[in-house]
Amino acid sequence: MASYITPITNENVDFLVEELVKNNQINPNDFTKFNVKRGLRNADGTGVMAGLTKISSVNGYYIDDGERVPMEGKLYFRGVNLQEIVANCKEENRFGFEEVAWLLIFGSLPTTQQLSRFSEILAECRTLPDDFIEDMIMKAPSPNIMNKITRSVLALYSYDENPDDASIENVIRQSIQIIAQIPVIMSYAYQVKRRHYYKKSMYIHPPKANQSTAESVLRSMRSDKNFTDEEAKLLDLCLMVHAEHGGGNNSTFATRVLTSSGTDTYAAIAAGIGALKGPKHGGANIKTSEMIHYIEEGVSDITDEGQIADFLTKIIRKEAGDRSGLVYGMGHAVYTLSDPRAVILKEEARRFAYKTGYEEKFELLNMIERLTPEIFLKVKGSKKPMCANVDLYSGLIYEMLQIPEDIYTPLFTTARIAGWSAHRLEELMTGGKIVRPAYKSVSTRRNYIKIDERVDEFTLDSDYVPFEERILK
Repeated sequence: MASYITPITNENVDFLVEELVKNNQINPNDFTKFNVKRGLRNADGTGVMAGLTKISSVNGYYIDDGERVPMEGKLYFRGVNLQEIVANCKEENRFGFEEVAWLLIFGSLPTTQQLSRFSEILAECRTLPDDFIEDMIMKAPSPNIMNKITRSVLALYSYDENPDDASIENVIRQSIQIIAQIPVIMSYAYQVKRRHYYKKSMYIHPPKANQSTAESVLRSMRSDKNFTDEEAKLLDLCLMVHAEHGGGNNSTFATRVLTSSGTDTYAAIAAGIGALKGPKHGGANIKTSEMIHYIEEGVSDITDEGQIADFLTKIIRKEAGDRSGLVYGMGHAVYTLSDPRAVILKEEARRFAYKTGYEEKFELLNMIERLTPEIFLKVKGSKKPMCANVDLYSGLIYEMLQIPEDIYTPLFTTARIAGWSAHRLEELMTGGKIVRPAYKSVSTRRNYIKIDERVDEFTLDSDYVPFEERILK
């Protein structure tokens, strides 16, 4: 498929951008003056209270006499500690994502019979509509799998005989089908990208009945369809910890905002996917992986603490990496002393790394986790508690499972669909009002000027200088 190149020239883009920038500046002091909660955050970093939920609880600090006090992070799904769920599944050597999905959506821990039937329903729903793969995925390869998943979810609307019915019965049906089909869409989208962009062989493995979500994903990712039970259980763990994270995270809030408008399930879930793609959200797992590559290329010995510390210092000073000044995989909006998801994944990553020859890579991540707070204090003077977040170790686990970077964030999506579905259903049952926060206008009143009296300050000529260079001057 030929790429589409915009006919707008660079000179014309600059012409448009200059006018836009000139008229859209807002004085940063105005945000304080009008007590605007930027990012829906209070001055102390806590989130603005926007709703109530029974689905999950994210705890990373407590308030004592008005002060935020750091604490070890805890994550509860429907009141049950995630670490207890993980520990029980590990003790009984069974898959847990399907149980977590049931718990999040229906609000109770499933019985053996309920879980078995639910797993069977998910397996039955994995089959995509006739011609969907060819018409919606193969005919328009995408360089980013997240965009292809978004398009595919929106396209599923056209195959639904009752797409706009927002009754609980219908939304449950739609939600379960999307939870089941997203991993399949992800796998096909990746195979099409392999063929079109990487010029490699594409292998299509139809879903197999009676497999868990994790097993189904690994089977689709490998040309020989083979994987070990240990590998599948490790991926299942990643899906469990990514399945849900409170109503205030960006993608879940986006899903609830669209749900509050009365829109259909496919549009609401597509909004969540679009939000999760962003590098400040789910896309941070790709940025973390990129950062690790920068470090590996930028130092001669990844086991040398001094070299790692020096490179992290350059990253924080915006002298290395992507020049953002961010150490990806470190820090969180809520967690302070620890992210329970990172704690869970770190333990399993360590065990698996030392069995598969990835011990140096694991110790590099461990070093980043340990050194980063000290270097931020030294370079920035920041004493704010900083812990590793879920993205620091998830990428290493995916790498050890031979999963390509292209689907790191899509795997996050595969898991988080369960949480989004639960929040959509809760919003439908308890919300009642369309989400509509206020924005304070700071524009000044002015008179209309007739068109022949207006001054055009921008002209294109042979002495054209790019907009960015003129701004720098």
